[in-house]
Amino acid sequence: MIDVQRLRVLRAVADHGSFSRAAAALRLTPSAVSQHVAVLERSLGTPVVTRSTRGVTLTQAGQIMVGAAESVVAELAQAQQRVEQLSTGRVQFTVATFTSGGRHLLPGALPRFMAAHPGTLLHVREGEPEHTLPLVRQGAVDLALAYHFDGPLPLGPRPGPRWTALMEDPLHVVVPEEHRLAGRESLDITELAAEPWVLGCLKTEAYLRRYAERAGFEPDVRGTTTDYFFACSLVAAGMGISLIPSIALVPAVPGVCIVPVEAPAPTRHIGVVAIGHRGDRPHVTTFIRALSEQVARNHGLSARR
Repeated sequence: MIDVQRLRVLRAVADHGSFSRAAAALRLTPSAVSQHVAVLERSLGTPVVTRSTRGVTLTQAGQIMVGAAESVVAELAQAQQRVEQLSTGRVQFTVATFTSGGRHLLPGALPRFMAAHPGTLLHVREGEPEHTLPLVRQGAVDLALAYHFDGPLPLGPRPGPRWTALMEDPLHVVVPEEHRLAGRESLDITELAAEPWVLGCLKTEAYLRRYAERAGFEPDVRGTTTDYFFACSLVAAGMGISLIPSIALVPAVPGVCIVPVEAPAPTRHIGVVAIGHRGDRPHVTTFIRALSEQVARNHGLSARR
């Protein structure tokens, strides 16, 4: 029988890329981590990691076992919730979300969810996907409302959490209302080469730089914030222009004009990450359905089920 602790150690090795970093995270010695992995390999009869001077990577067998480890951890967390439900009579359900997605989608989805599951103790945690996706893997949250840009969602190569697409969230250029480009129906990003920029998210800045590089210019970033509303306020004050997802533009900030970007427009993809969508997780299924219904009801946004 495979020891759950050894699966936990292997998952830490996969997450951290080395025995020493996994040992620090688990508060073990590197030799103890190595021994756990070695015993697991002997019990399976095949290597689960490949060791090199650059670190440790999973073999195909290792990826399978880490996927199993994540499922086991999530199942244990769910089992603990069910045991707690026996004593309290109430289910605890935790949702993680990034700020703009939560502000735009959760207020409409929550009443539908609570109507379907009255008495559920609902918790909401705010965080960016790079912080909340590990919580899904660990079973610390039941699902995460997340996003990714044109690259893949950072779920990793191994099985476990699943992505359910909800909507596409195109990014628009925001300019002061007296700007020369204000009132345009659309624009090409190459027209913005000489403009100063104020951005509301570090990932948006990285995304802009990739787009600008393809267009042949280096963006002049004058300000970076962690709040899209603040970035819009700086644009209204004349500090520069910005690139902001459509759902973060509601409510509108006075003094700015929003201009769509011509195809291929930069786009944020919004969806839900959860461990499985099986029938034994009705709360997850209900919440995803409520979010999908909310997307369908929001004006000008297309739902993708």
